[in-house]
Amino acid sequence: MDIDWSNVFEWTTLLKCFVTSGLICVIGQILIDKTKLTPAKILVIFVTTGAILGGLGIYQYLVDFAGSGATVPLTGFGYNLAKGAIEGVQQYGLVGAFTGGVKAAAGGIAAAVFFGYLAALISKPKMKKQ
Repeated sequence: MDIDWSNVFEWTTLLKCFVTSGLICVIGQILIDKTKLTPAKILVIFVTTGAILGGLGIYQYLVDFAGSGATVPLTGFGYNLAKGAIEGVQQYGLVGAFTGGVKAAAGGIAAAVFFGYLAALISKPKMKKQ
């Protein structure tokens, strides 16, 4: 039985996803190469940017355009936190502002902890020279 892959997914969707996430990564690489920012500071900048743009409703346009290309990078994690916090406020009031984001991002947080621990076990990290 042969599979007709053209019906399984749409190539334009994959291209938009790839290009969008690639551009986000290019911005991160430029920040690493051209500034003295540490990777941790760049991570915070990306998550904060995603949360701010998500809270303002701007990041949703990028998610609608690129799908996973916008939700998988770090900016997407910030967007997910903001979206969860907004939904939490709508359901539970002020307490939802604190719990909603964590609930929405629980899978990503758990994966980050697990894979961060795994990477720490198998690698020898070095400090960035300033």
